[in-house]
Amino acid sequence: MVCYKCGCRLSEHDYCTGCGEDVTLYKKIMCMSNHFYNDGLDKATVRDLSGALVSLRQSLKFNKNNIEARNLLGLVYFEMGEVVSALKEWVISQNLRPKKNVANNYIDTFWSNQTRLDAINQTIKKYNQALGYCYQESQDLAIIQLKKVLSYNPKYIRARQLLALLYINADEWEKARKELLRCCHIDTNNTTTLRYLREVEQMLAPEDGSKNTSKKKTGSGEVIRYQSGNEMIIQPVNGKERKGASVLLNLGIGIVIGIAIARFLILPAIIQGANAEISDNLRVVSEQSDAKTATIDEQQQKIQSLSDENLRLQDELATYEGTDGALKATDGLMLAVGAYLQNPDDVETIAGYMEALEQEEGAEEENRTPSFTDLESKFLAVVSERLGAYYYDIGFRSYNAEEFDKAIPALERAYRYNNTNVDALFYLGNSCRQSGDTDRAKEVYAQVIDNFPGTNRASRSETYLAEINNENQPAE
Repeated sequence: MVCYKCGCRLSEHDYCTGCGEDVTLYKKIMCMSNHFYNDGLDKATVRDLSGALVSLRQSLKFNKNNIEARNLLGLVYFEMGEVVSALKEWVISQNLRPKKNVANNYIDTFWSNQTRLDAINQTIKKYNQALGYCYQESQDLAIIQLKKVLSYNPKYIRARQLLALLYINADEWEKARKELLRCCHIDTNNTTTLRYLREVEQMLAPEDGSKNTSKKKTGSGEVIRYQSGNEMIIQPVNGKERKGASVLLNLGIGIVIGIAIARFLILPAIIQGANAEISDNLRVVSEQSDAKTATIDEQQQKIQSLSDENLRLQDELATYEGTDGALKATDGLMLAVGAYLQNPDDVETIAGYMEALEQEEGAEEENRTPSFTDLESKFLAVVSERLGAYYYDIGFRSYNAEEFDKAIPALERAYRYNNTNVDALFYLGNSCRQSGDTDRAKEVYAQVIDNFPGTNRASRSETYLAEINNENQPAE
């Protein structure tokens, strides 16, 4: 523990030996923060995540710069499925201590995996959509959305609790119990989960109401008395029991009355509710169908446009049979377009054709026609995002494996196809630096600072650029 005023290490005395400042209250505050951190760590160890949240928040109230408590709070949020809250705590921790902080590894793990980020976004959107369906009383659609949320993020406790609540509302007690037990497996002491679970257990094993009812028969020849709880029921002994036609008549009247009530009161309400639910389902399905139809039409228009360009260029190809360079470039682009039309998801094949096209760019620039250039730009507008993601994955894996010779060309292509990917440019600079090409690394770091000012990658690039300049500076 160091003095908050001069930074000198504190001793057992109640004052700072460096500046003489009274640190009695400061020591108590720091000790309370550490105490709550240790309490939160103990609770998180036994999966009492709710209790750990309370203790860790209290620790941060005493000392907001407690990096260990803040990182642990982010891990607890992440274990409960609250990924956004976890990232917020890790970002704050990273800003408080930029270097030698495990939060940097947590954040890099997320930003380096685009698939995981997309899954998180889908989880949040679908959970909010499920809440909207609940407000609209479309419980079946809400259950479907929550199941999709849990398929992306099985540890999302709030989604699982809401799903259990919908099962409770639908009287599906056993399903609700299973979901709540899964919540208890994640967070053993969540009060909301335990409250729901108690209600479900009571419905699955209700008490026998007949145990509190005692029936006694007393009398002296004229009446028979029955005791039911606190009520006394008296039955005359001499009362004649109705038999025969009167009993059948009363039974028939009761049946007729029951049918009439069902016909005029219950049945219309059931029909009206069913019609309203069907209308809501039809509206939702119609909206989804319209959206998918619009997407399909848009894709078909793009495919038709590329097909038309392909046919037109094939017609023009005959005019260039005498120029080898134009034929090779056109063949490479045609093969890439054909591969996309055959299977848009086969990014590896498309990338191979585009790499072959890059090798012939310098020699064939003068032979390219405006139609060829126009088709190439339109095709890159369609596939550049996928190509950028494909090369970024290759480059990042090579960077982690310290294969910088493979990482550099892959990251260059990733940034060429997607010039908004700051991570591709940043790791390109790191790869050049690690491979010994400091001049290229300096250019890349400067490009990160100029193109992405104010970002975390820009601040790191400034640090690395300063380190390179200090290394290259001659000794005095």
